[in-house]
Amino acid sequence: MRVPFPQVAVRTAASQARSTLALLAASVGAGGLAAAAANPGLLALVDQHAAAVRDSLDGDRRPLTPAALAGYAEGVRAAALEHGLVPPAGPVDWSTPDWLPVRLLAVCALARTLDPRHLEPA
Repeated sequence: MRVPFPQVAVRTAASQARSTLALLAASVGAGGLAAAAANPGLLALVDQHAAAVRDSLDGDRRPLTPAALAGYAEGVRAAALEHGLVPPAGPVDWSTPDWLPVRLLAVCALARTLDPRHLEPA
């Protein structure tokens, strides 16, 4: 049985998006969301960034998807690198975070709101 090409490409794209979000959650999300839960100021900052991300992705009109969030995160990283900002390589000091880790943490927070079935491996 042959599988039509578009089905393979979509499945691969979906897997890549889930993988990107999983790596982001592991590198920034786990520690950052725990820190935000303990620090109301950081939580408010993450909420503000999440609202900006949602607005950028037109999330009030269309449901957010893993692909949209992963693409946004990749775009933020690429733009940061173009401007000489380096994404966090190790643990982030959440007591005084820079813009970039907070923005990526906001993507993680939004990813947590997605239907879990969309984040499961295909």
